[in-house]
Amino acid sequence: MDLHTGAPFWPVRDGLPATYPALRQDAAADVAVLGAGITGALVAYELSRAGIDVIVVDRADVASGSTAASSGLLLYDTDASLADLAKTIGEDGAARVYGRGLEAINRIDALCRALDRPCGFARRPCLYLASNRNHRRRLVDEFERRSRLGLDVQLLSADDVEDRYGFPSHGAIYSAGAGEIDPYCFTHELLAAALRAGARIYDRTAVGGLDTGPHGAVLRLENGCRVRAGHVVCATGYDVGVTLAHTPGQLMSTWAFVSEPLEIFEKWPERCLIWETARPYLYVRSTDDGRLLAGGEDEPHPYRHRRRTTFAAKTSVLLERATALFPTLGIEPAYAWAGTFGSTNDGLPYIGTRADEPHVSFALGYGGNGITFGVMAATLLRDAILGRPSPDAELFGFDRGAASRRQMVLSS
Repeated sequence: MDLHTGAPFWPVRDGLPATYPALRQDAAADVAVLGAGITGALVAYELSRAGIDVIVVDRADVASGSTAASSGLLLYDTDASLADLAKTIGEDGAARVYGRGLEAINRIDALCRALDRPCGFARRPCLYLASNRNHRRRLVDEFERRSRLGLDVQLLSADDVEDRYGFPSHGAIYSAGAGEIDPYCFTHELLAAALRAGARIYDRTAVGGLDTGPHGAVLRLENGCRVRAGHVVCATGYDVGVTLAHTPGQLMSTWAFVSEPLEIFEKWPERCLIWETARPYLYVRSTDDGRLLAGGEDEPHPYRHRRRTTFAAKTSVLLERATALFPTLGIEPAYAWAGTFGSTNDGLPYIGTRADEPHVSFALGYGGNGITFGVMAATLLRDAILGRPSPDAELFGFDRGAASRRQMVLSS
């Protein structure tokens, strides 16, 4: 599957920081990680730093799939509101998911301080806009729920938003704790650190099949070699390939562009992240080299982003909407791209094993929270492999519907 089209900004700007050899002989490890995007890099980093023997394989160059097309927004809020999550996993479960999201951003902050490069990371506040008058009531309810959890949030009126930012709205939630990052650089830095910790990394190594047994799994490479492992982590994003018959949830197309460098950031206090209650939503962020990045206009079709006419039209709409927010910035698109992402009905990813494949773990269905959910996946899977599973794992498991119903019955 082609995971993106156009010219994603991060690889153009960062170049190719590192290359890795192809695997051309049989190998064995405690854990084989399938996929060297941001989730695979996070998993490899956490496992190798914990002393586990890890092999990472990717069919293409590392970080060249969905990671290269990621927006790099770091939000603890999920595509599903606290109210929506409470309906499916209970109030306690919803609170734990949002708490995990904030912990994930804090973890990324710590990682970027420990790595050789800062990876364009910056903490930013977030402005969550009510897209229309009817959404204002939902926004107030969401604010009250977040306040009860002790999250650092403010409820802004339409006048407050216009005074601070200069554009009309129907009100917003202003929250602390979000951030932005260069996901491509971050992935390369994590892989380099994992390599130093003993991980073996191979790109341009395609997997043709996966066999499992009572004591582990075997990856059958297309070149005829085998990789034997006690456990396999499938971190291939939305291209599940040989590991699942189909991706749980729905595949979507999304579009984005990044501007030429801006001379000023007038009426954009703290360069806060911006997104909205509408679905699909517009999002806006800045980059560490002074550009504006806008994206959204999602459609429920995995290949829609390949169409040239649609690509041009979506870029034009995104530019128009970003300019409406910041008419004085002189926004000019420099690079535009589109890609595929997966969403689930409840807005949560699938992280963990299935009953029929105890030696294979999955991390997929991230929606708009690819990086923060990747951090959660890495820590949850690391702990499970080390034999210290977290109670939060049930929130993201393949059988979470049944687990959530049991929990809500116990809580009532």
